[in-house]
Amino acid sequence: MVIRTDLAPDARQLAIITEQLGRAPRGIESVAATDGEGTPLVLRMAPIVDGTPFPTLYWLCSARLKVEISHIEAAGVIKQLERRLQQDPDFLAAYHRSHEAYVAARWAYMSEAQRAEVVRLGYTEVLTRRGIGGIANRDQVRCLHTQYAHHLCGENVIGQWLDAHHAVADCLP
Repeated sequence: MVIRTDLAPDARQLAIITEQLGRAPRGIESVAATDGEGTPLVLRMAPIVDGTPFPTLYWLCSARLKVEISHIEAAGVIKQLERRLQQDPDFLAAYHRSHEAYVAARWAYMSEAQRAEVVRLGYTEVLTRRGIGGIANRDQVRCLHTQYAHHLCGENVIGQWLDAHHAVADCLP
């Protein structure tokens, strides 16, 4: 079960996130999704981390999901999805809408101070033109992990496809 939360991590979740990442976390704005036990699955990240743009709004932190999706990537699914994007105009249009929703969410979550900092540092273009996970070419799929993280927090056609064809969500408790 996935629960969308968008709450600041508590001490227990911070300890879990540190273990999941193998280091102290930086740039976390909130825990965007958890499993039914409150274990973080997806983090919502700040737009600027350590003075540089962080175009990945949703970060998949669940070790279980990362392993499952890595196996799917290793099986060549990204190339399969990119072929479908080239051959299916409706799927491509839905994918473009996923990118647009991601960028819109990134800007909607920013505070006025964060927006001002993005502008001051000259990162407006990178954070408005780069789509899911910071990808520049919105006709390609770079990383299924970022697609699935977005799926757990919003509308993402690739994440929906992963659940329909590979039952990714079934690996959650």
